[in-house]
Order: sequence, then structure tokens, then C-alpha cells
Amino acid sequence: MLHAKFKWVTISFSKLVIPFLVVCFTVLLIVFSGSNLSAAKNGINLWLNSVLPSLFPFFIATELLSYTPIISYLGRCLHRLMYPIFHVPGEGSFALFMGIISGYPTGAKIVSNFYENGICTRHECERLLAFTNNSGPLFIVGTVGSSLLGNTSLGFLLLFTHILACFSVGLIFRFWKYQKKEKETRFAPLSSTEHLSIRNLGEVMGNSIQEAFHTVVMIGGFVILFSVINSMLLQCHLYELLVQISSPILDFFSMPPEFWQGIYTGILELTNGVQAICQIPSKSLLPSLVYCSFLLGFGGISVLLQVWSILAKSHLSIKPYLYGKILHGFLAAFYTYAILQVFPLFPITLTP
Repeated sequence: MLHAKFKWVTISFSKLVIPFLVVCFTVLLIVFSGSNLSAAKNGINLWLNSVLPSLFPFFIATELLSYTPIISYLGRCLHRLMYPIFHVPGEGSFALFMGIISGYPTGAKIVSNFYENGICTRHECERLLAFTNNSGPLFIVGTVGSSLLGNTSLGFLLLFTHILACFSVGLIFRFWKYQKKEKETRFAPLSSTEHLSIRNLGEVMGNSIQEAFHTVVMIGGFVILFSVINSMLLQCHLYELLVQISSPILDFFSMPPEFWQGIYTGILELTNGVQAICQIPSKSLLPSLVYCSFLLGFGGISVLLQVWSILAKSHLSIKPYLYGKILHGFLAAFYTYAILQVFPLFPITLTP
């Protein structure tokens, strides 16, 4: 009886919490209308100036490549490498390479297409989700390293540890729902998309652009939405409240509160969090680099919801992606710290 009552309370809470948050969001839109308008404009500028030009061409390229036999050819060539290491077919190398090159959320989009087209099984796609959706080199080296930290070498360091953590997560998640009876020699058949030619090039390009534009507009909506949410939380002083609540932990580890405010911001939305951390004056860049590594690996709740929306049609589980990104963040932070301590080759001053 008590168990049934507890279950009813849990179900009622889950049904009420989302509507409650939506009501709060609507009320805060009105209360902080001035700052929300400015935040929305900043989100639109970020999407137009950074997200759209960097991701849109990659989305078109991946869509066009899906109309060619390149994915199947990669599967045949790299199956003996990908399956023993990651327990995924060779076609997964396409998602891995494109996810590293183009950044969030390209890897998840490709994996979702794999499942919908029958190229990979559900469990193989879930393994791929854990490590193929990553932050791109353009953002890590260009935005974080060159623009925010003022040092391209530091950007390459963050990129190296990011990719190293990516492969580490793949090795760990190779056991995710793995069964030995899976067919190791299975190859995806060459689909009708291999018949891409001059005759149907216009139609294929049109479909690719339309599909890519749909995805990048969805991402833009999330960027704008979370820019507004971040502004609301700042106006409500919620980040400061979180820092005060966690102050005993911060004091125990001797962590400056301003770093944790940036981390809380980055857990919600990656770009704003990394920017906040990089702008904190410090005698040592070590904590900034370590915290930035974590955020770049985790990706933030904004990216998590983008991936979730992409997976909605395929009904793939979001759990391996969430677990993989948390692990990716901690591993990237650990690798960055270890490299800077063991090989102090970069122009920064490390303080104990």
C-alpha cells in the first residue's frame, strides 16, 4: 500500500513539474522582458555569426555523403578496426570522424540516420552516441583558444585532450549492452543512394539543403532559448545562490566561487559558461583550462536537449549519450590537468 502511494506521488510530481517550469518561464519572460529581449538578440547574433556558418556547410556535406556509397565503403575498410576496439561496425567511423570535425550535434544526427536506415542496430547506435558527438576544432581552437584564451597552443591542447577523452569513452562504452552473438562481419548493403548522378544532382542537393537547414534552425532555436534562460537565472541570482549552497564543498577543495558560477552557467549552456570561465582573472590558467575541458566534454544541457530532439524520431535511448558526456567531461579535465603537471610545455604559470 505504501509502495503504491509513493509511486502515485512520484507520477503526480513528474506530471506537474514540467507544466510548473513552463509557467515559471512564461512569467519570467514578462517580469524580465527588457533583459530577455537583449539576451534573445545576443542568441540570434551568436547563431547567425557562429553556429550557422560553421555547422550549415557540414550538415549539407553529411547529407550529400549519405547519397553516396562512401559510408558503406568505410564500413568495409574499417570494420576490422572499429569492431574490435569499439564493438561498432566500420560505418561508425563516419560518425566518429564527422563528429570530431564538425562539432555538436553532427555526430548524433549521423547516428540517428544510421538507425533509421538500418545501417547499425539499436545497441550499436547507442554505443556510438556515447562518443561520436563532440565539440569541433573550430570552436575549441578558434573560439576558446585563440579568442577567449588568446593562445592558439592552448586551444590545441584542449582539442587533444578532448579527442583523447572521446576515444577513452568509446573504449569504455564498447561493453554497453554488448552480446557476443552480434554479427561481427555484418556490412550494410549499398543502398539506392549510390546512384547519385548528374541527372538527379539537383534534386539531391535540394533535399540535402532542406534537411540541413531544418536541423540548423532547430539548433538556433535552442541557442536563443537558452540565452534567454541564462539571462533569467542571472537576473534571479540563482547562480549566486548555487555557489552559496555549495560553499562548504568549495572551501574544502579551495575552489574560487567565481569559477563555479561559470561552471554552473556552462552546464546549462556551453558557450556562455566557457566564456565566463575564460574571462576570470587568475594568476594561473590551470583551473580555467581544466574547467573548460570539462565543459567542452560535457557539452551542456542545451546540447543534450538538441541531441534528444534529434533522437526523437528514432526512439534511441538518451541514457548512453548522457552517461558518456559526463564521463567525457571528467576524463578531458583529468587529461588536461595531468598533461600540464607532467609536461609543463605551455606558456602558463602553475600555482599550487
